[in-house]
Amino acid sequence: MLDQAKQQLEKALHHLEGEFGKLQMGRATPALVEDVMIEQYGSMQPLKNSASLNILDPQTLSIAPWDKALIHPIAKAITDAGIGLNPQAQADSVLIKVPQLTQERRTEMCKVVKKFAEEAKVSVRNVRGDFVKQIKKQETDKTLSEDWARDIEGDLQKLVDEHNKTIDEAAKRKESEIMKV
Repeated sequence: MLDQAKQQLEKALHHLEGEFGKLQMGRATPALVEDVMIEQYGSMQPLKNSASLNILDPQTLSIAPWDKALIHPIAKAITDAGIGLNPQAQADSVLIKVPQLTQERRTEMCKVVKKFAEEAKVSVRNVRGDFVKQIKKQETDKTLSEDWARDIEGDLQKLVDEHNKTIDEAAKRKESEIMKV
């Protein structure tokens, strides 16, 4: 049971790291746009399924769609995504110049980091709550003794505390990375 809880807690951490990777840090990275949804042949697809994403220099991202008819829909989808990027459609690709971060933008990004960290902690609490319910149910069904239930709950709480500490550390690292000029 604790192994299942640990796996779910690790998923929460992995998701947090993914969210941190998507933050615009003044550097070009494919993670900024790879999950932007574009309409392709009547269905919505993530950009990474329709184009190759390349970094030309630290500030420039190039998106080369496999079907050239998608150039303008890709540029529109990125603009509509509200991620603060201004794509420029070229003959066979879309170029994105990632602007340098201002102090005001850095402060905003730190708030977003805190929000993501809090969402990860909520996810961890939800996992804890689910497993505590399972433990209580097994205890009332008499498939688990009171002592074992108390021990498992204690071990679960230790796992939750470790993951919350890891989330806090990751958030602090990301904030310091953002504020570094």
